[in-house]
Amino acid sequence: MSATITMAASPPPERGSGPFPALFEERASLPDHVVYRPAKPGRDPLPVYIFGNGGCSADGTSSRNHLLEIASHGYLVIASGTIPKAGPKPGATGGPLQAQTATRLMTDAIDWVARENVRPGSPLRGRIATDRIAVSGWSCGGLQALTIGSDPRVRTVVAMNTGFFNDGKSPIPGIVSDKALLGRLHTPVLYVLGGPDDIAHANGSDDFRRLQAVPAALVDIPVGHGGTYMQPHGGLAAQVVTQWLDWQLKGDGKARARFAGPGCGWCRDTRLTITRNAAL
Repeated sequence: MSATITMAASPPPERGSGPFPALFEERASLPDHVVYRPAKPGRDPLPVYIFGNGGCSADGTSSRNHLLEIASHGYLVIASGTIPKAGPKPGATGGPLQAQTATRLMTDAIDWVARENVRPGSPLRGRIATDRIAVSGWSCGGLQALTIGSDPRVRTVVAMNTGFFNDGKSPIPGIVSDKALLGRLHTPVLYVLGGPDDIAHANGSDDFRRLQAVPAALVDIPVGHGGTYMQPHGGLAAQVVTQWLDWQLKGDGKARARFAGPGCGWCRDTRLTITRNAAL
């Protein structure tokens, strides 16, 4: 008697729900990063969304549903890290959190898009909106985004499930936590937190209260620190972030109406709460 064992295949990666089905890849010209992009982009140049991973992980696909969703709406997305190779992964070693990706990788990504947009032979030559760049990240990666958010090339900052530590001390070697950096931010800022159960809620809420000179919004989705990154199409948080980017980087009036004005669309959505500062 013989039996055939069929192994369940891993589901194929999502492509995003937007009009431009997306893919992710590594590029030899940009080591230690994963690039997400529309497989067949439209005619308009692609604004840029640069992302730091949760835990400052080196897995550039750890939030792939979130990142593919944004790319599918016509964005070039770059995450720090690489695509993990097949095979067993080392187990946790315990002890304090160690950042596997350096903050400078986010700046390296900004430098790369500037070069790639003019490089002869680049498939992205002339296709990148290098004047429309957002930096973002989850938890530890969000601290990295806040740290480089003062770069003059950045047009908006999206800080997700994160915030500079209220005691001013970073428990993560190599990762900065300095509330003074908030005063250097020069662009609109969106905080996306996970409600009271989010371990970063107190830090992120305090950051938001300090932002008075730049337009800022805080969206609370009560799902805890884990967010909705790997829910189908990145879940509710990806919808919020995509519309923020459409407003800030594409000038979309309908997206603006989701955040601004007395009747803002997100203000009426019972799945979340939104707080806006006076500058917004």
